[in-house]
Amino acid sequence: MTHFKIRKNSLQETLIIPLYARWLCSQKFPGLFQDKTAGELIKKVDYDFSSLEKRSESIMYSFGALEVAMRQNDLAWEIRDYLHHHPKAAVINLGCGLDNTGKLCDNGQCHIWNIDLPDVIELRNQLLPAGEREKNLAFDLINPNWMKALRFEPENGAVIFAAGVFYYFTTQQVQQVVTDMAKSFPGGRLVFDAAGKTAVKLMLKTWIKQAGIRDIGAYFSVKNAKKEMECWSPLLSVSTCGYMQGYQKLEGPGIKPIHRFLAKIADGPLRLQIVQVEFKENIV
Repeated sequence: MTHFKIRKNSLQETLIIPLYARWLCSQKFPGLFQDKTAGELIKKVDYDFSSLEKRSESIMYSFGALEVAMRQNDLAWEIRDYLHHHPKAAVINLGCGLDNTGKLCDNGQCHIWNIDLPDVIELRNQLLPAGEREKNLAFDLINPNWMKALRFEPENGAVIFAAGVFYYFTTQQVQQVVTDMAKSFPGGRLVFDAAGKTAVKLMLKTWIKQAGIRDIGAYFSVKNAKKEMECWSPLLSVSTCGYMQGYQKLEGPGIKPIHRFLAKIADGPLRLQIVQVEFKENIV
């Protein structure tokens, strides 16, 4: 088997942590989450997982993995719900990394588009080559050209999802890309995870220090997504749901009382949520 070397301190290395988290969750919480692709990919990469393995037994690290799993389950629920009503829709994974959610939701009729930066797509093409009705595209999400590059029938609809992506954008950047999407995908749906200001600070702590960023307040966080986002455009209809306990109960093998307690904090004070944005038909 060919192993693909993951360079230290590279963009590609940032894909390993959520990949490992999805694999770990499949092991620890099999009743809640299964991601066979994650296990297959871990075997294909040349990377020292020892530091992640040491941390995997801690409560906080395992809860972080549980967060990743619940988020993917929630987004998959939203995708399947949209495909139920729009079976031939475009399924668009923004900042796809090595995530295979689009294919896991494939109904045999939809068209899947995975979009990320060139270094990421280069690795994805090696590890997760596009299948039937699927394409991997190399674009910076801030560049609206990716919306023009998609070849799909607008009447079939589009469901767009982003996992762990918008935290790294400023509010202004998120506003721009969301309003651009609303114009490009009328009748479509966007779903993504978001959090309150305190949680975003915790998530971006290391990255902010490395990037020399001082104005953390400029980065996207939400307290009341409906109120804060619907004023961006008359084309947006926004709703939210807590993402640890909003879609399914935390039950089954491996789930402990401490996990449920932390989930209440996550969905409550920290405002971890799935944001659903319906794009209204363009108003003339």
